[in-house]
Amino acid sequence: MDRTMLRRARQQAILAAIARREWLLQMLALGAAGCRRAEDRAYSRGNTLIAGVSENSLDDRPLRPDYLGERLVFLPLVRANEQGEREPCLATEWTHSADYREWTYRLRPGVRWHDGRPVTMDDVTFTLELHSRPDSPYTVPLTESVTVHDASTFTVRGTLDWTRQSLWFGFSGQDSVVSILPKHLVQDLDLQKFYEWDFWLRPVGNGPYRYLRHQPGSMVELEANPGYYKGTPRIARVVLKFTGEASLTELLSGNVDAIQLDELAQLPALTNDPRFQMYWPNPGQSWAIVWQNEHPLFRDREVRRALSLAINRRELLQILNLPSQFSRVDGINTVRQFQRGEGSEPRYDPAEARRLLDNAGWRLRNRDGLRERDGQDFRFTALTLAESPGAETALYVQDQLRDLGVRMELQQLERSARGDRLRTGKFEAIVSFINGGFRSVERWAGGAGYRNPQLTRLLELVRNTADPEAADQAYRTMSDLWRADQPVAFLFLFSRPGVVHRRVKGLTNPWRADPLRFTDDLWLEDRPTD
Repeated sequence: MDRTMLRRARQQAILAAIARREWLLQMLALGAAGCRRAEDRAYSRGNTLIAGVSENSLDDRPLRPDYLGERLVFLPLVRANEQGEREPCLATEWTHSADYREWTYRLRPGVRWHDGRPVTMDDVTFTLELHSRPDSPYTVPLTESVTVHDASTFTVRGTLDWTRQSLWFGFSGQDSVVSILPKHLVQDLDLQKFYEWDFWLRPVGNGPYRYLRHQPGSMVELEANPGYYKGTPRIARVVLKFTGEASLTELLSGNVDAIQLDELAQLPALTNDPRFQMYWPNPGQSWAIVWQNEHPLFRDREVRRALSLAINRRELLQILNLPSQFSRVDGINTVRQFQRGEGSEPRYDPAEARRLLDNAGWRLRNRDGLRERDGQDFRFTALTLAESPGAETALYVQDQLRDLGVRMELQQLERSARGDRLRTGKFEAIVSFINGGFRSVERWAGGAGYRNPQLTRLLELVRNTADPEAADQAYRTMSDLWRADQPVAFLFLFSRPGVVHRRVKGLTNPWRADPLRFTDDLWLEDRPTD
């Protein structure tokens, strides 16, 4: 068997591993065939959107902050448009100081709570001050001060942490503050029991949908708010339904309109099912191989560069059925930079990889096809998550490095142990996701044994500025350092896709890909169009 045929056979083995749940793929095919033989049940629900929820956050207080459906019931000051830029919501306009620490907002007139009371400046200041108290339920205080100028204008001086999070590490149109709460209903409640308030049993908001009913651990039903400032939403009712591990079954059966896909092995069959459309939210993670830079195999940055050059990220994305733009991850970038199209695909140059390893003394002398130096084989163990896409990614990288003469053994790692291993540095290599933000950079760079004084100075600059442009420039320089030193090999950006029935209209990739965040901009077809 020649090299091309051998490589093709190995890739087929990887593809088989990705589709390891054969029974699931058979079920998908049967579901699609059944749909062609019978009427699509999704259309029988009329003007009701049902979203499947795999994690049981629909407990006895399902609409509290940070839970699914919050933005259906409550309004933030600003939100994102379909370009990922800020657009007015509860605030109609805003300005900021030169240092980005102070933001002045003008409150939208005429907005009412679902009980008919007007939304006032008292509600805004009460909410901001509530979440800035030392005993706030939020781990990061939001504001240092709130100054009211008149009945509709106020200035917020944000903490550095809050300003950084709202400007850099979410997309530029991310909600700038928490949802505003009705002071007249919650002002006398115990802040220490914030998440257990009875208010969350039947919440009164000011958003496009109002609470109708719920069954703990099962479902929440909302109805369109006829008093919504933008007009009554076109979708009359929204149901959040707990589906657990049966999300896919519920989708294929026509019982729900949208789910988040947890298993990438399901992608090929779903992509070919004419009932559904894939939506990929703004990527929140980078997948990478973190090298232990203090390990003898990885102390030489030229060796780390060689290993990175040997991995074909574009082909990896094709095998995983991920969007091609997710390959643009060649350094440490903020999501603002990703939004603007900054960053480029890491190089793939196996010939240069072989040259670098030869120059470093790692030569193909082993009869098993491994490189060796001073009698030592180039072999190591990489920890990897068992869940998708970690397991599949590790198999592909293992295959690529085998062609280079490097043996990467795989050992599965529980997600709960991942953070500890990264932080303590107890690994040779880890194939894992990496979350954004300068705290994460510090954590996993330190755990990887990577030390660079210039990087430390840049992180300190980021820590002490609220200016997103200054932060962007710092991250560009950090990315240059990263490309030169290769303490990790970035592989691809990632977000779990939403699978949405095609009768749901108005979603776009990647900034309006979540049907529960922008429901008031959506509508439902009442019959198939083809």
